[in-house]
Amino acid sequence: MKYIYTIGILLLAVVLGCQKDDFEFGDIITPTNLQVTVSVADDNSGNVTLVPSAENAINFHVIFSDGAQPVVVGNGLEAKNRYTTPGEYQQQVQVIAFGRAGVSSSIVVTLDLNVDVFIDPVVLEMIAGNGSKNWIWDSSNAGHFGVGDPLENFPNYFSAAPNQLNPCMYDDVLTFNTDLTYTLETTEASFINWAEVKRFFPDANPGEFADECRDINSQIATNTLFSIIDNNGVQELVVTNSMLSYWSGAMSYTILELTNDKLVVRGIQDPFDPPGNELAWYHTFVPQDGAGGGGAGGGDTDCETSVTGDTGSGNFDVLVWADEFDTDGVVCSGNWKHDLGAGGWGNNESQYYTDRPENIKVENGNLVITAIAEEFSGANYTSGRIRTQDNFEFQYGRVEIRAKLPTGGGTWPALWMLGADLPTNPWPGAGEIDIMEHRGNEQDRINSSLHFPGNSGGDAITSSTIIPGASDSFNTYEVTWSEADIRFAVNGNVFYVFPNSQNFPFNKDFFLIMNFAMGGDFGGEIDPGFTQSSMEVDYIRVYQ
Repeated sequence: MKYIYTIGILLLAVVLGCQKDDFEFGDIITPTNLQVTVSVADDNSGNVTLVPSAENAINFHVIFSDGAQPVVVGNGLEAKNRYTTPGEYQQQVQVIAFGRAGVSSSIVVTLDLNVDVFIDPVVLEMIAGNGSKNWIWDSSNAGHFGVGDPLENFPNYFSAAPNQLNPCMYDDVLTFNTDLTYTLETTEASFINWAEVKRFFPDANPGEFADECRDINSQIATNTLFSIIDNNGVQELVVTNSMLSYWSGAMSYTILELTNDKLVVRGIQDPFDPPGNELAWYHTFVPQDGAGGGGAGGGDTDCETSVTGDTGSGNFDVLVWADEFDTDGVVCSGNWKHDLGAGGWGNNESQYYTDRPENIKVENGNLVITAIAEEFSGANYTSGRIRTQDNFEFQYGRVEIRAKLPTGGGTWPALWMLGADLPTNPWPGAGEIDIMEHRGNEQDRINSSLHFPGNSGGDAITSSTIIPGASDSFNTYEVTWSEADIRFAVNGNVFYVFPNSQNFPFNKDFFLIMNFAMGGDFGGEIDPGFTQSSMEVDYIRVYQ
C-alpha cells in the first residue's frame, strides 16, 4: 500500500555580525525545522510526491536525482517525479530550503523504490523483436534528424538532408532487448550538441552551433535499462543515463511513431553551456537488417517512379511525370513518401497522420485520403499525407490534379508544393505553392496561395474562386509555373496570376504534397458531429 513518512531536521541558525551594506535585506534568517513528507505510490509505477516545509523558507529546490534539474516549489506545496528505472533500489533526493538573501538549509531523503515497468507486449515486440533488435539512423532519407521550437511539433529550425551529418553519428547501433536492457554501440566517438560539450569536457571551447564528435562512453551508460511509459496515451521512451546516439542532454523521448520498421522520437534539450531556450530534437531510426516494408500501410517497394522519360518542350505540353492511381492497394513508394505523426505540423492541426489503409489507399482508380474521428496516439482524428520529396522534384511546369474534395466543418484538404531545399532552407525560405486548399467551413471556395519570407502564414499571397459542388464531383486543379509567372486555374479557367522574378524562391526544384488536415489555423473549428470524410484524387500529372 502507499506509504507516507516525514523526515525532519532542526537546524541552528547562526547569526553573523557584519558591516551594514548598501542593500537592506531585513533580518537574514536561515530556514529551520526543515521537514519533508514523502509519498511513494503503491502501484510500483515509480510516482513519488514530496512536500517540503520549513520556517523562514521562501522556496525549495527538490533534486530528485544526480544531474536533474531542480523542481522549485513553495512552502507546503507538492513536488512530483516519476522514476522509470525498473527494479528494487534506493534513491536519494536532495531538498534545499532557501531563505532571504540566499541563505539555505538542506536535507537528503532516501527513498525505497520498487518500480515495475509494464510495456505492452505488442509495443515491446516492435522495438525489441523476439529477443533483441538493432536500430540505426534512417540516414538515407531526408528529415531523419531535426530540431525545432518545443512549442511546435515538427523540426521548424533544421531538418537534415540524406547523410548530411557527421559519420560519427551514423555508425551507432541501438539495441533494445525484451529483458528491458539497452545497448548503445559507438565507434568511440559520439556526436554531441555544441552546447553540451562542456558538460563532459569543462575546459573545451566549442564553436557556436558546431556540434562535435567526442568519446563520452566512459561518462554515460552504454549498457543500461530502458522503459516505455504511457502518460495519458503518449508513450515516453526512457534510456537510463544514456542517449539515442546523438547527445542533446535528453534521456527521455516522446515516441512519435513506432512500427516494426520505424522508430521516430522527440527529445527536449535544456542547453548546458551556454544556457538558452529549450530545443526539441527529432530522430528517426530503422531496423539495421532492413526488415519490413514501411509500417502498417507501407508502400509498394517494387513500384518504380512514374517519370515518363520524355523531355519537356518548354511549352508545358509534354507529360514528364504522372501517377494515375490505377493499381489498388498502397501508394507507389517510387513516387511517394508518407509523413507520419501528430502535433499540428506548424498549423495547430488536430489529426495524426498514418499510413494505414483506413486513412490512405488506392481504390477503384483513385487515391483516397480519409480523415476519421477517432482517438489515436493522443490525437482525436487520423488522416494521411504523402510527398514526392527525393523521389520526384522539378523546376517549372504545369501541374494538373483531378480531385473530389471532402466535406465537413474543420476539414482542410490541400494539394501543394514545397521547395526541395527545405532541409537546409527552413520554411518559409524554401517557398510554398498551394495549388488548392479548401476548408469545409467555407464550402465550394477554392484557395490558392504563395508563401515566402515576408508573406507567409496568415500573410500569404492568396486568391480564391467559387466552384459549386467541389465536394460532389471531380474538378481539375492546376498551376502553371514559369520563370515569368505562376498561374492558378480550376477546370482550365485561370483566376489568379502572380508575377514571378528572381526576388522570390520560386526558381528552383519543388516537390509535391497531398494531405487532408483537420482544424488548425486555416481549417478552423471542427464540427463536433464529424465522423469521417474522404478526398479522392483521380490523377496527378506534370507537364513541361
